[in-house]
Amino acid sequence: MKKVLLDTNFILSCIRKKIDFFSDLKFCGFKILIPAEVVIELEKILKTGGGKFKEEAKIALSLLKQNDFEKINLNTKNVDNGIVKMAGENKEYIIATLDREIKSKIENQKLVIRGNGKLEIV
Repeated sequence: MKKVLLDTNFILSCIRKKIDFFSDLKFCGFKILIPAEVVIELEKILKTGGGKFKEEAKIALSLLKQNDFEKINLNTKNVDNGIVKMAGENKEYIIATLDREIKSKIENQKLVIRGNGKLEIV
């Protein structure tokens, strides 16, 4: 079973664009991995964020409670660096990110959001 590791911005962008990423990824047979540090970032946005970011974080955390995923630990305070390290150690992981810096540092396949709101592996 292929594994997809999601970052915070990817999750929030899916919420913003009304993409049901959990259903889409499960339908395709992927196992969803979400770092504990991403959950912490979402909780922080919920507490300190404003306007739409706070609402998106609230929806994201609600979706996490309603769906099955594997919570993993990056063992770092910098989530981006942790994702890059995890990707380097697990070349078979597909990394779901919109972050150009992360994408430029990893060799793994990437899951991106296309302009039409569709998810695509590149």
